Amino acid sequence: MIYLIFLYIYNLFIMKTSKDILNCKYCIYRNLLFGQLDDKQYEIINNARQEFVFKRGEVIRKEGERINSFLYMRKGLVKLYKTDRRGKDQILSINKPGDFINLLNIFSNSTYKYSIAALEETLVCDVKLDAFIEVVKNNTDFALSVLNRISKISDETIDRRFALAQKQIKGRVANILLFLAENVYRNNEFRLPVTRREVGELVSMTTENIIRTFSEFRKDGIIDLNGKVITILDIKRLKNIDKTG
Repeated sequence: MIYLIFLYIYNLFIMKTSKDILNCKYCIYRNLLFGQLDDKQYEIINNARQEFVFKRGEVIRKEGERINSFLYMRKGLVKLYKTDRRGKDQILSINKPGDFINLLNIFSNSTYKYSIAALEETLVCDVKLDAFIEVVKNNTDFALSVLNRISKISDETIDRRFALAQKQIKGRVANILLFLAENVYRNNEFRLPVTRREVGELVSMTTENIIRTFSEFRKDGIIDLNGKVITILDIKRLKNIDKTG
């Protein structure tokens, strides 16, 4: 309870705000969810939103914290994770710009069932939940779009977790590297945004197994490692490992 009170005070006074977008109508991500709104409804959302900037490692929302806003990410990268009774984290997903990082929670629970933390500098739009729900209630097309988006997020999460569970360690690591290269950075060379330990949390393997697999991929000429920078040298072989897993 004391921690949550502290977090509330932190949210009010310490988080860095931004004015990157002056109006929701001009946001490049608006058609992902807000394309069905009229001018009045855009204004309701726009007046109820704030933009916050989070540095790498900052917790955006904590498991158990009360849900009072709708969040979507405009820039950056975040991880969604749960913490068990022993204090060990399990990463549920890595989310990129355009993702609605708390949509699965806002209608079914009053508090967060997972935590959200920035993996790199991240810009998040925070819309007061009352305003978001008001628009949902008064716009059928928008409500259906929200339901459709919830279903897609749920399906993608289930499919991804199931696919990872069917793979051996090399297949799991290959899958994560391909996800980062193709879906996040769109480049075969990128800076790994998570530690080896966090990769292990994401694929349910030990840190030692992750380090060993990276070393084997490097030895086999599949990737090159320079600190945290990874270069995929043989994407065809990496895709084959992901497929046969």
